Amino acid sequence: FDRYKSAGDDRGSLGSLAIIEHDGGRVGELREGVGEGSILADAASLCRDLVNEPANHLTPTDLAEAALKAAQEAGLGIEVLDREQMEELGMGALLGVAAGSRQPPKLIVLTYSGDPGNSRNSLCLLGKGITFDTGGISLKPAVRMGEMKTDMAGAASVIAAMKAIGQLRPAINVTGIAAATENMPGGGAQRPGDVVRAMNGKTIEVDNTDAEGRLVLADAASYAVSKGHDRIVDVATLTGAMEVALGKVATGAFGNNRKLMDAVLSAGAQTGEKIWEMPTYDEYREQYKSDIADLRNIGGRPAGSITGAMFIGEFVGDAAWVHLDIAGTARSSKVSGWNTKGATGVPVRTLVRLAVNLAGG
Repeated sequence: FDRYKSAGDDRGSLGSLAIIEHDGGRVGELREGVGEGSILADAASLCRDLVNEPANHLTPTDLAEAALKAAQEAGLGIEVLDREQMEELGMGALLGVAAGSRQPPKLIVLTYSGDPGNSRNSLCLLGKGITFDTGGISLKPAVRMGEMKTDMAGAASVIAAMKAIGQLRPAINVTGIAAATENMPGGGAQRPGDVVRAMNGKTIEVDNTDAEGRLVLADAASYAVSKGHDRIVDVATLTGAMEVALGKVATGAFGNNRKLMDAVLSAGAQTGEKIWEMPTYDEYREQYKSDIADLRNIGGRPAGSITGAMFIGEFVGDAAWVHLDIAGTARSSKVSGWNTKGATGVPVRTLVRLAVNLAGG
């Protein structure tokens, strides 16, 4: 990612790539594979570029414009909800996070109709889109805060995956929802101790404003349920605890449905994106109970990635649901294999493969 380097940088670029096949009977199959591979590579690169963008060049509005461009290129439907529409829907959790920023929040909704006659054949992808995360009033340490431009990697992966799905045209209906805002301190910012009401009516005590991803996803999930979606996968750089648990090697997966979880794990295995299932035992719910509201947005240090995931699960209703915590895998500090330094594009390939597999291959 070098678009902000001055002219004259001497790094070369790839001029051409030749793929040789000695068996002429396989050329058609090879051409098909190259076509699909190119679409997936372009999608992963789109995700990387969005995540690598500095926050002053990628506001929620800029992210919505990037989604519009992707929709136009792939033939997707798109709707972008603004603050006023979110207020009408009662999205108090998302709007609470957005309250400290001068940048208007956006709820980006992309739609692909691969099986328009069968509404039951559907998948909904949700992405956390915090275009910069200071932690809000619960301010993060200054060290490495610049990496918090990466906190919209979940939204970027959903937008990029939707573009690829639109190009590959699997026989399934897919909706991608990106909840985009900054999390900033300011005179209007929400405070620790505030209580907000999510779209589905549940009240949340905000014990720590830096646990904001689960708040925006609470409203995104509630919106998805209100639209009738019963198969939901959300993606988020949700918790530092996830990187403590699995390092930078594997994404953590949490869910409430064995069939959908197996489908996600299989898609990850097919694409080489390592995913490890984590527990969601009922006992963990005790940690995020509130004395004054329905829920509290943090559950303490023990099992932090689990309680963060399960908090989101409180808003999916009866839908089959899987949460992917990419806090450790969305960014690489060095060149490793096919990953460059910076954003990795995880889990774009998994999301696309999941849609294709659910459509029947």
